[in-house]
Order: sequence, then structure tokens, then C-alpha cells
Amino acid sequence: MKELAGRLAALDPDAGAALQVISYFDRLIEGRAGLESLVRGAAVLSGCPARLVDEERGVRVRVEADGMRRDDGGPLDPAWSSAPLTPDGPPAVWLERTGVSDGVHAMVLERAAAAARVVLDRTRGRAPAKAREVDPASVEVLLDASATEHARRQAAVRLGLRDVAAARVVATPEDGPLVEAVPATGDSTPTTGGRRAGIGPAVPVRDLPASWEAARTALRFTAEGTDQDPGPRTVYADELGGLALLADTVGPTTEPGPDVRALEHAVATAPWAASTLNAVAFSTSLRAAAVELNVHHSTLQGRLAQAEHWLDWPVHDPHGRLRLQLALILRRLHRNAAR
Repeated sequence: MKELAGRLAALDPDAGAALQVISYFDRLIEGRAGLESLVRGAAVLSGCPARLVDEERGVRVRVEADGMRRDDGGPLDPAWSSAPLTPDGPPAVWLERTGVSDGVHAMVLERAAAAARVVLDRTRGRAPAKAREVDPASVEVLLDASATEHARRQAAVRLGLRDVAAARVVATPEDGPLVEAVPATGDSTPTTGGRRAGIGPAVPVRDLPASWEAARTALRFTAEGTDQDPGPRTVYADELGGLALLADTVGPTTEPGPDVRALEHAVATAPWAASTLNAVAFSTSLRAAAVELNVHHSTLQGRLAQAEHWLDWPVHDPHGRLRLQLALILRRLHRNAAR
């Protein structure tokens, strides 16, 4: 590691530095290094934390810039530099840095991705295609609680899930269900492709119909994440708790209550109302909400005074804040139909 750190200090964004990066990863491949060593090299050479995330194979490795592995780095940021394992694949190698990548950082990404692909193909085989792309009919049988146990067991075999201890279902607005195996560590990130998604709980394969049902419910609590439809784009069914019961009684065809109507009035009155009220409702403090909205604290106070007038109830106290949280959640349920 000292040698690698010395190499980092000597690197400059020129052809010589790029050649050193190429040579370094080539030696790792020749020495049959493991995935953690590859990610460690990317982290130290680039001077920032690096990650390898391959959802299809259930791989998730994160190494800090000091060479220490720490997998608890939080969610991926789309603004970070990244590279896919294959030309048409999703981002898999990540450098936790924003901005335009210079020659060295770009070369680190390229060579780390190429090396990771070699190691993964050697140790874990090529990534399987998604279940819905391979056999959507088998997915339908697998998730059908009314199908016979034998039929569902055969569907699981066709989908490569025979020896999987646990799996979950991902529901999105556009596509059919996606069934994913969950590694024993349980720390893999669901495949969402950046879309809104409801994530069902990890269950034994025989219980996947329940995960599918829960995923569809969770999807209804998602939002587009825009100024007019603020909120989470991904919702885990496990985290809904008693809120999931609301989905049974509230939907696009049910009549909105007075709090939701008042909220819609506020949203229609000012373009900032939806995002402001959502930030106030779910942030830890008004100051945190102002930071999230990128506005001055006094600006937020002024907006909030107007919004409280339109809502006709205060949101500063715990009771009023709870009413606002429920109104925002109910608004999503009214907007999102069951799949």
C-alpha cells in the first residue's frame, strides 16, 4: 500500500500517468487479484472512495481512499463518476467524486471496470439476464399465489432460483415485476434503473407472491421526486409499517379529504409549495429543510407563513406537522393507482 500511495503522489494527468494506471491493473489481473484489491487500487489511485456494484451477481464492495474497506457508505449518487462493466450495461464501478473526470480518473475507471469484468467472469460466471427478459411467463407463475406449488417450483427452477435462499420483487410503473436474489449479507442494492420503484421484502422463494404484493403497495407511496411531485422515488415495503394500511382505502377513485384538498390548493397556488411543504414535513428541522431547498432560512419562513394560510392549519407544532405528513402521503396514494 505504501508503494501504491507513492505512485498516487507521482501521478499527473498526462500520458505517463495513464500508462502507470494501465500497468497497475494489468499486474493485478496477471496476479489473479480479487475484487477488493481492484476496488482498493481504484480508490487509492484516484484519491477518493471507490465502489464496485454488480446487482446481477449480488456484488457490492466499497473501499475508502486510505485503502480500508468500508461498505456502509450510503446510497450511490448519480452525479459520481462511473463506468459500466459492458458497453450497454449499467454503471458498476464508481468513484465518489463529482465533476469532469481528468485523464487519470477516467483511465482508473476504465481499467478498473475492465479488470473487474475479467475477475467476475472468472469467479462468478457471466451475469444472468433479468428474469422478466428470460421468461416473463415463468415470473407470472412464480408470483401467482393461486398457482400450484409444483408449478411455482418449476418456474423457480427455470428462472435459476432453485438454490436461492431468499429473493425479493421490485415493482416499477412501466415494466413487469423483477425478481432478484438477495445475498446472504442482505446488503445488495435493488435494481431500479433510476425509475420509481417499490421494493418488496426479502423472503423464501415460495413466499414471493407476498413480496410482489408488498412491492406493488410500496410503489404507490413513491413520487417522481420533482418540485410538483416531491418525495422518495424508491420505497421499501419493510419500512412502511402501519402506513401500508392506508393503501387499502385510498386511491385515485376515492374522494380526497379536506387536508388533501387544502394541500392541492396550496400546490396550485405557488410553484414552490409542494417541494417546500414536503421538505418541512420530512426534514429534521426548518434549518435542515432550508438547506435541502437551497433557500435562506428567512425565505423559508416567509413561504411557510403563506403556505399555512392556504392550508388553514399551522405546521410548526407536532400535530400540524403530522397532518402535513399524512396529507402528502395521501396525495401520493390518490395519484398512484394500484398495479
